[in-house]
Amino acid sequence: MDKNKQKTEQTRLQERSDLGMSQKVGVAGYFALIFAVIFFSGLLSDKENWASAFDYSTLTGNFGTMSKETATFRGIGGTGAMDGFLFSITLMPAVILALGIINVLDKLGALRAAQRLLTPLMRPIMGVPGVGAFVCVTGLQSSDAGASIIKEARETGMITEKERFILATWLFSASGIMVNYFGSGAALFDALTVPIIVPLLVIIAGKFIGANIVRIVLNIKYKGSDISGE
Repeated sequence: MDKNKQKTEQTRLQERSDLGMSQKVGVAGYFALIFAVIFFSGLLSDKENWASAFDYSTLTGNFGTMSKETATFRGIGGTGAMDGFLFSITLMPAVILALGIINVLDKLGALRAAQRLLTPLMRPIMGVPGVGAFVCVTGLQSSDAGASIIKEARETGMITEKERFILATWLFSASGIMVNYFGSGAALFDALTVPIIVPLLVIIAGKFIGANIVRIVLNIKYKGSDISGE
């Protein structure tokens, strides 16, 4: 009886997780998916022409400087809760932009297109449906945008609670890696004894390893049942 119940539960979760595979996706959805991959991947960030206007980090921009070249409105030498509050303000434009773009792309069908096209790839790699690839690409530049996609996918039934944990592990391990690595990490590039791409690849590989460790632990603990118990 327990085996039959477990098999039924696994079938139900599989059908719910693969919701996008059975939904009709229009041409606009596929175009939206392609745009999202280009927009959040950082491929156009170093272009010195009109193409850079279609890059997330370019549109996020920078605050102007104050009296010193390196000082923004936060000033220099801030500490404690005061400096933390000002730092949170610096995150707001990027978060608001990311959430707005994701909502527009979702309405155009980008999430459903990712679900349909990329599920055969993401299932063996991370045990998640195709929308997980959208999370990974987006999360390279913005963990906030990636988190927004996870939230939307969970609320619409594209992913289960277990899959949400797996994707969240991938996302917040070395979050926003492209921006942080080539931004803050650039200060250490002169000390590297290997090409700068090597540490980046190691970090990205670590994200997948961590996600799969969580995947294995959850599969062992819950044995096919969803974490939420739904």
